[in-house]
Amino acid sequence: MQQQIAVITLGIAEIARSKRFYGEGFGWKPVFETEDIVFYQMNGMVLATWLAAALAADSGQAGKSPGAVSLAHNVTDKEAVQPLLDQLVAAGGSLLRPAGAPPHGGFRGYVADPDGHAWEIAWNPSWPMDAVGHVTFGI
Repeated sequence: MQQQIAVITLGIAEIARSKRFYGEGFGWKPVFETEDIVFYQMNGMVLATWLAAALAADSGQAGKSPGAVSLAHNVTDKEAVQPLLDQLVAAGGSLLRPAGAPPHGGFRGYVADPDGHAWEIAWNPSWPMDAVGHVTFGI
């Protein structure tokens, strides 16, 4: 079985609020959208933001809550972490953890999107990133 993820879909409350966070915060542009879902083309996969009620009905998970999940956005250098956290907060996100150096190395902070999805903004010198943003696991 090929190890890959094709699409990650996040349940959201409001399209406009979510688009502001991902558009103004990360600078991402939708590749397709309707009144209840927005798709962003990523490097080798797709991120979707879908109205939570529609996602719950489609997946059969109505009334259930997922476990703890964190998504990560890596940057190419340590100095890029704090400005991106600031930009995401200005676009409607909530700071969860200020930028700092964890015991295992690198530099990171956490922000939640307007719907509470946690995003780690991280720089890790052991995880090289190519020109198109592909990260390779390293120790």
